[in-house]
Amino acid sequence: MTQPKIGDKAPDFSLMGDDGKEHSLKDFKGKKIVLFFYPKDDTSGCTKEACSFRDNTPLIKKKDAVVLGVSGDSVESHKKFVSKYNLNFALLSNEDRSVLDAYGVWKEKSMYGRTFMGIERTTFIIDEHGKISHIFPKVKVDGHTEEVLNALA
Repeated sequence: MTQPKIGDKAPDFSLMGDDGKEHSLKDFKGKKIVLFFYPKDDTSGCTKEACSFRDNTPLIKKKDAVVLGVSGDSVESHKKFVSKYNLNFALLSNEDRSVLDAYGVWKEKSMYGRTFMGIERTTFIIDEHGKISHIFPKVKVDGHTEEVLNALA
């Protein structure tokens, strides 16, 4: 599936979070959403990215935005990840990859000469009206939270 573009209506979703609640796009109407897709719970890059969002959540909230993380990991895996690193935002489970496909982040990747399907680390900022205002493809973790904060200004 192709990735939505800036200005497009964000693909709807309804996913189970680590908190045992269903989270839908419509739940956040009137707020900005920092929706970040990451490959795997408790791996080095993903942990660094999640902890950076955790540490900057007060600044993100000041900009009337919420942070949501999405991966293909299970709710149980998310619970452990949240607990281990004291994350202060919801992690949403998309084991069937429907939302990963809708946002165009489930892609062919390669590592050490081997190709495989996986999540390309990507962040979307969705505005108060449910439209995509920013897309950060192939995110480099270092400095990413600052890019997001600047985009929310």
